[in-house]
Amino acid sequence: MRYEAITWERLAEALARRLDGAVPADGSSRLKVAVDGPPAAPGGEFAEQLAGALRTRGRSVLVAGTGGFLRPASLRYEYGKQDPDAYYDGWTDTGALWREVFGPLEPGGTGRVLPDLWDPVKDRATRSPYVTLPPGGVLVLHGPFLLGHWFPFDLTVHLRLSAAALARRTEDAWTLPAFARYETEVDPGDAADVVVRADDPRHPAWTGFGS
Repeated sequence: MRYEAITWERLAEALARRLDGAVPADGSSRLKVAVDGPPAAPGGEFAEQLAGALRTRGRSVLVAGTGGFLRPASLRYEYGKQDPDAYYDGWTDTGALWREVFGPLEPGGTGRVLPDLWDPVKDRATRSPYVTLPPGGVLVLHGPFLLGHWFPFDLTVHLRLSAAALARRTEDAWTLPAFARYETEVDPGDAADVVVRADDPRHPAWTGFGS
């Protein structure tokens, strides 16, 4: 896989231009974008940067993170607080994402999306109000393991760290087997539309489109 040096700003602009002429693959009126990557990658920051580039082009954008759709602690920690398999396929409430985020954006949907559901620190519902994403709007969802659930994304971006960089920059080392499993089972570097190497967040590099 060949990479070309780029800045985060230029990357956001390139993706925004790409989305200008994009049509939702599911026949709906709202685009859905994934910024996939481990917590050690700047996924949330880049999602906001991409949203800014889209807004300057007149698009309505909703940024959401899977961190706002975690299951209650009683379910996340059913097998202990440091179980990598539970972290991989049991922490995120994918059913809630389908119901509260993707469902309203389907063809004929209301566009009324819940931006987050659960506060993992207080371990209770966030009670955030619903947000309406109008036709022509763009959802940018960021978080880990996004490419393994058949979510109906129109553009997928994977922020990739080498095994060494991931180990060096991951605070919770017990999660590393989950990312190794993701590589084996999903192969996000091959599944994503765009791959961004983020070993050094100051100097990203990307594959371009169609890799």
